[in-house]
Amino acid sequence: MGVFRYLLPPQKRLERTFTLGDVIVLLLLASLLYAGVRLAVKAPEVITGPHISLSTSALPWYTLLSLGRMFAAYFLSLGFTLVYGRAAAYNRRAEMVLMPLLDVLQSVPILSFLPVVLLSLSAFLPQRLAAELASIVLIFTSQAWNMTFGWYQSLTTIPNELREASAIFRLNAWLRFKRLELPFGMISLVWNSIMSFAGGWFFLMAAEIFTVGNRDFRLAGLGAYLQEAANQGNTQAILWGVFTLILTIVALDQFLWRPLLAWSDRFKLEMVESDQPPSSWFYDLLHKSRLYGWMQKSLLTPLTERFDQWMLHISTSASTSIEKENKISPGIVLFYGLILITVSYGSYRALVMLASISLNQWLEIGLGVGATLLRVVISLLIALCWTLPLGVMVGTKPDLARFIQPLIQVAASIPATAIFPILLMFLIHLSGGLNVAAILLMLMGTQWYLLFNIIAGASAIPQDLKYTTALLQLSAKERWRTLILPALFPYLITGAITASGGAWNASIVAEYVHFGGQTISAIGIGALISHATAIGDYHLLLAATLSMILTVVLLNRLLWRRLYRIAEEKYRME
Repeated sequence: MGVFRYLLPPQKRLERTFTLGDVIVLLLLASLLYAGVRLAVKAPEVITGPHISLSTSALPWYTLLSLGRMFAAYFLSLGFTLVYGRAAAYNRRAEMVLMPLLDVLQSVPILSFLPVVLLSLSAFLPQRLAAELASIVLIFTSQAWNMTFGWYQSLTTIPNELREASAIFRLNAWLRFKRLELPFGMISLVWNSIMSFAGGWFFLMAAEIFTVGNRDFRLAGLGAYLQEAANQGNTQAILWGVFTLILTIVALDQFLWRPLLAWSDRFKLEMVESDQPPSSWFYDLLHKSRLYGWMQKSLLTPLTERFDQWMLHISTSASTSIEKENKISPGIVLFYGLILITVSYGSYRALVMLASISLNQWLEIGLGVGATLLRVVISLLIALCWTLPLGVMVGTKPDLARFIQPLIQVAASIPATAIFPILLMFLIHLSGGLNVAAILLMLMGTQWYLLFNIIAGASAIPQDLKYTTALLQLSAKERWRTLILPALFPYLITGAITASGGAWNASIVAEYVHFGGQTISAIGIGALISHATAIGDYHLLLAATLSMILTVVLLNRLLWRRLYRIAEEKYRME
């Protein structure tokens, strides 16, 4: 029984399973969905897409367009992560709304709502601009949640002695962020950025090739190039497209992510320097460059100092105004009043739509939720079995990481839907073939979240603790029990919660597929959502989607949020 007591949170910190924040978030989401459906009706009936050239000379331009969308979504995700995660970590009242909202957002099956988003935007925006914005929003939803959960986990596990030191030195909000919070969470932030960027390729491909009936929302880019090549059966163009994608991923690894990993190693919390810190030839080349040294001394340092002074002035002015302002302004009251009216009306209209769902349809939704939940659990367990040992190996052996990390990024960046038809060819004729294939597709879409978080956690283990376990001559079993698993626990929770959200999202394309000229489906909530989208049954779509979201929120409340509290209280690195 001594082992099981660690699975329960301290009694004083038990949280309510379902809070007022969850209710507000669900009502707000239902209102937004209703508004999107109403706008979608006004979209143009026919939309013409761009011409996609299969010439190899077009690949550099298509690559730049795809990278532009990826980086636009990434910087948007990074800004969202730093602000949102910090607010949730330091304000308990805000956390009651922000974390349920994050739980809901990372579980929303965004692929099923891409038609609604595109159609609603095209109702009042030019078609090209609507498609570009929708693609960036779609990629943002694949990047932001994983980074935000990792940043939130880092902020809630900062050692108390470091917080006390920042209080003794009287650091204001900006200096505390720059000198304490950002350095402490940097390793997790970099690794989660790599994972988020890799996962974004899948959603980029989906956004660039999207069509709804006579409405062609395709965008010029690598995804559209590969689809057009597949449609025309041009094997040479397919090979050139895949080669360009892999070359782009490897170049990003060598010129961006490896230098960032080598730079972030300086922020590891340890008393002894690592024997084999992560290295990067490009990072070393930059530091030896005289031009880089001149730019850092003459441009970067003065700009950084001016930015620090500006942020110090803003934070001081903000704190002073907060101290003087004790009354609630009429503008704030009006703002919240408008939100309340909008949510109330939207919730009422959404409830009217839900009231038309029959009892048999609700029973079908319940059965679908249970079937998809079983697939999610199986895919997570399979992913954990291989990502845990490999992630620890890569995170603790930098020499091995130099060779394996680019391969992992390439594998994680290849859209799982491109491999899915090949799996179906071998599995569809077996008993329960689609059920097995669905689990494999959900596994391919979720295992990378666990792997990258485990690598980040293993990389952050202080070298002095490794030396201590070696001096004590602990066995491999004891070393895992006393050092590795406790150090990885916060990262495991972050990886598991984002992986489970990704598995629920992947069920949309895993349980309902078009193959060999026919539609094949398995029992599951993802299949119900896809079917409702295909036939335009918005009532069933709303009911099935809200049921999925409610299930994920309850799981987060019953399991993941409590495990987060354990990580925050028992497994700080202090």
